[in-house]
Amino acid sequence: MLDSRTYRDIWGVFATGVTVITTDVGGWLHGMTANGVTSVSVDPMLMLVCVDKNARCHPQLSEAGSFGVSFLGADQEELSNLFAEGADPEEGELRGAPFHRGEHGTPILDNAIAYLECELREIFAGGDHDIFVGEALGGDFLGEEIEPLLFFRGGYRRIG
Repeated sequence: MLDSRTYRDIWGVFATGVTVITTDVGGWLHGMTANGVTSVSVDPMLMLVCVDKNARCHPQLSEAGSFGVSFLGADQEELSNLFAEGADPEEGELRGAPFHRGEHGTPILDNAIAYLECELREIFAGGDHDIFVGEALGGDFLGEEIEPLLFFRGGYRRIG
């Protein structure tokens, strides 16, 4: 019989990229590391992120109405770890991490290998998580030669 630990271990062999989801609610900024992120549709350009209902970012994401997705590069483990720690929103700051505003005003981490700015479209219940669906309004990438930060079997990995 399948138990929750085995279920987690099975999903652990599915390599994922690592992102940081950022929000701004009235100047109070928040970020969280997420690998439960995927593209949903190209027309319209929809993506999703799965967020634990108990995560500190959950109420921020619900209230913000928009969010950023910063895709991390292989040399950005420290940023991933920083935003994996639970913390309260900060006024005008993202835990001391350098960031800029995208063309739609979304906080985006500096030096991310790619980013999206998304408008929140729908929230679906998904067990102990909620599934936030966003429509991409803007984004860019730094180039194909930069390796992504990967997560596999409970640890960071590199391509090759």
